[in-house]
Amino acid sequence: MHPIWIELFTPGEPLVAKVVRTIIVYFFLLVGLRLAGKRELGQFNPFDLVVLLVLSNTLQNAIIGNDNSITGGIIGAALLLVLNYGIVRFLFLHPKIDKVAEGDNVVLVLHGEVLEDALKRQLITKAELMSAARRQGIDSVGDIECARLEVGGALTFVLKHPTSDEFWRKDAMERLKRIEEMLSERR
Repeated sequence: MHPIWIELFTPGEPLVAKVVRTIIVYFFLLVGLRLAGKRELGQFNPFDLVVLLVLSNTLQNAIIGNDNSITGGIIGAALLLVLNYGIVRFLFLHPKIDKVAEGDNVVLVLHGEVLEDALKRQLITKAELMSAARRQGIDSVGDIECARLEVGGALTFVLKHPTSDEFWRKDAMERLKRIEEMLSERR
């Protein structure tokens, strides 16, 4: 066999070492991201993105070691995917453990009032909160009945009064219901 094929496809580290390395790095990242908070998962700012990119580059060698082969990279990636699938499935089947691992959502705005302590605990500035609100068409905190930082890191908003889209949707559904009733009466 030609040496280039050997270099490309012969792993430079034993398979057991790759498995152990991948498992250790995976659990390190799970714990690290959980301790870093939900903000790291869903509300990226440029600093968070830089940290995650550098983190992935830093931990790459911890997973594959001194192995630049295609086979070694594929084995490391496949192990990460299988490990992630197994953990997600396990947590799905065990909701109590999932709740401990994932945590709860956090209310950031209630009845139009910003809960400053909750923002501080989650390391979210009022400017970031309002930026997320504006992306959803909300101009004022006073319009918000409740805003939550969800388990996955997304910010969700419930308005005090329905938006024009919600109003038109409700009106259309009511009209459709009346039309269906009229049609069923004719039958």
